[in-house]
Amino acid sequence: MPQRQNVSSGSKFEPIIGFSRAVRVGNHISVSGTAPIGADGKVAGPGDAYLQTRRCIEIAAGALEKAGASLKDVVRSRVMLTNIKDWEAAATAHGEFFGEIRPACTFVQIAALIDPAWLVEMEFDAIVAE
Repeated sequence: MPQRQNVSSGSKFEPIIGFSRAVRVGNHISVSGTAPIGADGKVAGPGDAYLQTRRCIEIAAGALEKAGASLKDVVRSRVMLTNIKDWEAAATAHGEFFGEIRPACTFVQIAALIDPAWLVEMEFDAIVAE
């Protein structure tokens, strides 16, 4: 059985909820639902789906790095939007990071996120070449 590596973001919610920012088992890494939280703990890019998507990807990139990977290793991304009309703004940001990588990707509209100011939340799966 491959060793498990839990990657923490330092969020106070990780032990309360019982989750990790990312988990690596063998060469597979899953990044948890990633919200647009700025370094100051506040919502990044309020009202701007493009900026919020960029922030989600930046956070995920940091988690992947801690797990020994990078965005180049992402094979699947999931973009959850509270308003599907924001898909083009989110897609533009996604394309800036993944235009050459081109992971499998899904955009869906959901009813709500934990914080009503979040317009987007994202998940990622990566596989590190051995």
